Amino acid sequence: MSTRPQAIDAIPDVSVASADPAFRADILACFRSTRRAIPARWLYDLAGSELFEAITDLPEYYPTRTETALLERYCGEVAAHGGAGRAVVEFGSGSSVKTPHLLRAVQGEHYVPIDISGDFLRDSASALAADFPELAVHPLEGDFMHPLKLPEAVAGVPKLGFFPGSTIGNMVARTSLDLLRSMRETLGEGAMLLIGMDRIKSPDILIPAYDDAQGVTAEFNLNLLRRINRELDGDIPVDRFCHVARWNDSYARIEMHLEAQADIDFHILGEGFSMARGETIHTENSHKYGPRDARLLLRSGGWTTCHEWTDPDDWFALILAEAKPFQSAP
Repeated sequence: MSTRPQAIDAIPDVSVASADPAFRADILACFRSTRRAIPARWLYDLAGSELFEAITDLPEYYPTRTETALLERYCGEVAAHGGAGRAVVEFGSGSSVKTPHLLRAVQGEHYVPIDISGDFLRDSASALAADFPELAVHPLEGDFMHPLKLPEAVAGVPKLGFFPGSTIGNMVARTSLDLLRSMRETLGEGAMLLIGMDRIKSPDILIPAYDDAQGVTAEFNLNLLRRINRELDGDIPVDRFCHVARWNDSYARIEMHLEAQADIDFHILGEGFSMARGETIHTENSHKYGPRDARLLLRSGGWTTCHEWTDPDDWFALILAEAKPFQSAP
């Protein structure tokens, strides 16, 4: 598989005036700081979303095929425990390639895919609607890190949130809790949540999954710099950066960085910045969880674990949780 740079060239230009104000603010805050980090959500413009879908097909990237196998095997049990007929609300739906397994099992009438990349969201929603002609698909463009108002069509319908891919691992603990609480507010008390979480395992398995031999993940990471240049009138010399993946044992996470290969000067929105050789921009985390870690995180975010499924190697877990009424005492 190629790194598919044509996907980057094919996306429409975004003028500085129409660039996302939050993207502009986060990028400027990053480069004005001595500790340079960019929220991982900005990796997923149209080109980034397409590159990530290519990553999921790579031989080194085990999470997608492992989780897909779990969904194929256990979605019937998910429906049995979670209740058939629920409206499926998918957070960060991407291409929705895993979703059909759940939709067929739940047999609900409504599907609400939520994604920050509007073009990619509408394309994937249209494709899925064609495969499920009796299903009402309500694409919702937005940042699911904050509570969202769901379409009126699903008001009063029991809901099953779907958050696959161990995307929860991209966030630090504080942000993960905020997200889980936001999901609870969006879905409402009594809702269920099916979430994928990646397990802690050997760095010999983890690092290749985030630094593949074909360089697709590197292209995905470097696309962020190209996006800055496109949307924020930047002149960052992308060819002077390289992709780096590291295992941080203290935080039980893979870290992705963009490392400067030389001393460089560049501009963003007319403002000048410099980076020294060896300095990095921290672009993404992928936290890994043990079983107790996962249950504690969910409980802290307002979700009670009901059932859990994992593969024979215990590399990945699917967890079904419920937004039960809050209790002030045991």
